Amino acid sequence: QVQLVESGGGLVQAGGSLRLSCAASGSILASNVMGWYRQAPGKQRELVAWISTYPSTNYADSVKGRFTISRDNTKNTVYLQMNSLKSEDTAVYYCNVLTRGLNYWGQGTQVTVSS
Repeated sequence: QVQLVESGGGLVQAGGSLRLSCAASGSILASNVMGWYRQAPGKQRELVAWISTYPSTNYADSVKGRFTISRDNTKNTVYLQMNSLKSEDTAVYYCNVLTRGLNYWGQGTQVTVSS
């Protein structure tokens, strides 16, 4: 089993910044992929960014140049630095870990951007 604990969400004005953190514990292989997804009201959950152990990264077009994903392998922790936030970034953000062929999800953290 893998447990994910997220932190860092909140309310911010448009143009502001937030940093999300997600600490993973449990049965995690050294080689894994960690990422962030988000789900806005009435919309499907979508990928925001992911990062592998090596690391390689991938971003949704909507966040490229504004968000940065990083990780600390010694702590099994993934971060999402979100800059230049827009109202359309408002959503519940979920941490995800892919390890041993299985996906694990965090409980979600609310990010609200006021315009």
